[in-house]
Amino acid sequence: MESVRSSLVPPVATPAPPSVHARAVITWLAIFPLVAIGMSLMAPVSIDWHPILRSFVLTLVVVPLAVYVVVPRLIALYQRLRSRRRPTSER
Repeated sequence: MESVRSSLVPPVATPAPPSVHARAVITWLAIFPLVAIGMSLMAPVSIDWHPILRSFVLTLVVVPLAVYVVVPRLIALYQRLRSRRRPTSER
């Protein structure tokens, strides 16, 4: 019975992943503001820290935030915008 039901449901088209160039731009759009904000927030506290320690602490926060929160949302936004721009004949 299940096989009959599943054959009646049309397959859902998964969107093609963004190109490597689009992913690079999306990643930059995520990383740059996070680093700029992080540096500004850390500056008063970390002024006497070694630059390597500052970079280490900053990346401990920025990288997971970008990878797990910001980049996936930007990719979803990119794909929504991309699907709206496609002509109806390609959908």
